[in-house]
Amino acid sequence: MVKTYNKMQKAFPGGETPAEVVVKADNVRSAKVQEAIGQLGWRALATHVMHEPILTDINKAGTVAVVSIPVAGSGTDATSNKAVNALRDDLLPTTLGLVPQVEDYGVTGETASSKDFNEQMGGAIPYVFGFVITFAFLLLLITFRSIVIPIKAIILNLLSVGAAYGVLVLVFQHGIGKGLLDFTYTQGVAGFIPVFLFVILFGLSMDYHVFILSRVRESYDEGRSTEEAIAHGVKVTAGVVTSAAIVMVFVFAVFGTLKILFLKQFGVGLAAAILIDATIIRAVLLPATMKLLGDWNWYLPKWLEWLPRIEHEKTTEAPPVLAP
Repeated sequence: MVKTYNKMQKAFPGGETPAEVVVKADNVRSAKVQEAIGQLGWRALATHVMHEPILTDINKAGTVAVVSIPVAGSGTDATSNKAVNALRDDLLPTTLGLVPQVEDYGVTGETASSKDFNEQMGGAIPYVFGFVITFAFLLLLITFRSIVIPIKAIILNLLSVGAAYGVLVLVFQHGIGKGLLDFTYTQGVAGFIPVFLFVILFGLSMDYHVFILSRVRESYDEGRSTEEAIAHGVKVTAGVVTSAAIVMVFVFAVFGTLKILFLKQFGVGLAAAILIDATIIRAVLLPATMKLLGDWNWYLPKWLEWLPRIEHEKTTEAPPVLAP
């Protein structure tokens, strides 16, 4: 099905994903409105990012017209977005926008919807990131009564997320390994994937971070030095963290074998991030940074001494594994 669709797109550019210009007026069949629609058509062709056939459909009441203008590109790539921008920012205001009888107009269709969705997601990202990071910081601050541990945890978790984003860009934008993963489209990552991955990966990373640090803090409270507590905490949690990570890597890797591209991106991103997080981040960077910081790991400013104390009970239970 996908191969047939790609062949149709190549033979008839934009034919399957036209931009839909919706025009509302008391009478869209009037001479002035029809003249404006005609100007819109030939000016659209002059941009070379829109093509024929340009079709106009009018409702029975004659109050709404839908002008279908095929756009160049895949329908969701930069070329198609350029066509939508040209319609919204230039062509419509200087044609239909100059006709007094036209009450309203706009651009819809797959390309416009995808573009608007991506822009809305992009606008929401700072708020999502800010909320998650702030909540994680406060949680770790109260749990471990340290201002250093939450800062370091957030930095390490962001490294895991950043690594996942890098893998997605290399694979799905630059096409590295696309033959192995059996796909051809390499023009970007689905707009919702970055936020989706961030929320899941940050939660998983924080889960294992708290699990390991709880054992370290528990050992430190028992009287061991910071260095000894780190070694003990990592040792007693290594098997659990590694086992859980292996399970999740294989589970999420299954999504990478699917034909639907956004599921493939989801699976590859999660599998790569968890693998990196469980090896480089948790096994190397976490104990290394804690050892370098020494007793500074447990630093808490005096003005925060009012924070409640949470006892870290000795346990060997594994953190919950998130089911896909």
